Amino acid sequence: MGSIKMEEPWWKGDLAAEIHQTLRLKELNLPVYKAHSSQMGLRRYFADLLTILSSRCQLCPTARHLAVYLLDLFMDRYDVAVKQLCVISIACLLLASKFEEKEDRVPKLEQLNSFAYMCRLNLVLTKKDLLKMELLLLESFNWNLCLPTPAHYIDYYLFASVSETDLHNGWPITSVTKVRAFMEKYAHYFLKVSLQDHVFLSFRPSLVAAACVGASRICLEISPSWTTQLQLLTCYSWEHLAACIEIMLIAHDKDIKEASKDQITLLQQQQVLESLTLQTPTQVLFQQSRYHPMTQHSAVLSQFHSPIQDLCSAYRDSLQAPRPSGLASGSSDDSLHSYSSLQASFQPVVQAVSIQGPITMQVAISAEPRHCLSLTYGSSYFSRHSYTTGCFDG
Repeated sequence: MGSIKMEEPWWKGDLAAEIHQTLRLKELNLPVYKAHSSQMGLRRYFADLLTILSSRCQLCPTARHLAVYLLDLFMDRYDVAVKQLCVISIACLLLASKFEEKEDRVPKLEQLNSFAYMCRLNLVLTKKDLLKMELLLLESFNWNLCLPTPAHYIDYYLFASVSETDLHNGWPITSVTKVRAFMEKYAHYFLKVSLQDHVFLSFRPSLVAAACVGASRICLEISPSWTTQLQLLTCYSWEHLAACIEIMLIAHDKDIKEASKDQITLLQQQQVLESLTLQTPTQVLFQQSRYHPMTQHSAVLSQFHSPIQDLCSAYRDSLQAPRPSGLASGSSDDSLHSYSSLQASFQPVVQAVSIQGPITMQVAISAEPRHCLSLTYGSSYFSRHSYTTGCFDG
């Protein structure tokens, strides 16, 4: 048997420009999002849930973003009861995977129920339940799931995100390939940030994708921040992207500060334990408990923020290498921890809510306050920070 030729990604093909133009035309007719849902406070929890489930099912970013977008639109149009949001979320994930993935990649019912149990969702669904919900969603969207999201544009824009004429702190880039690998990881980090707050739905999806590239160039200290080539490719100038990039950079700084704060807290707790155990050996002054809720909580938060912090550290270390050997000294695959660290540690503080109706299940609602960006962010980020060099200081 001959070798099977792998399908070429669309953004590298001859029709890339035409496909990009088609997506840009379709996004002009996207439904208007009004953010009127009465359950907006639960939006972040279910967006995180869909992110975790899609990662465990190894779905592509376009399926993940489409699933969250379908949930946003449905919640915006209907006053959905809390007890139904969980099953609607999973139905959105199934529809998105059926539209964006190949048939063999679509999650199976047993797989979804297993992952739901691992995420402490006391939920058991049947094929009949999901089929009814899928039909309800399809009728709500007039059977049209061709809805562009930022994930549909990101690879096309990343293809031209770094060039040989770019500079790092005024110095020529010696390895475009390695810098592009860091750029891809940073851009996908900002892509996940865009899922966490509905404020990004006020921008066009193509603009959010372009802003992910622009924010990544700022964090990696690549100049100029926006090139003529990127402006021609995306049809966005820096002035178009500034507001969206500012929100992304604020979220980035908060993630760095919270991750550092959690590490300091863990270090202080370790120092206290060491100081107590160094007391007189003939007298037991302290006995470590088997369960430390504060330590456990801090560890979970530390793992949540570790990807972006590890990426900063990896990029910083690569810049400390001798310039003749290139910008990055190691493999880019090891620079960023897998998002599975969040999945493995995702143990939300939950409150079970019993559901009355034909679907027998329980919904786990997070009782832990979630980080949410605000549209009111005071003075301009760019006027206070010409470059985010501090993010590489640990």
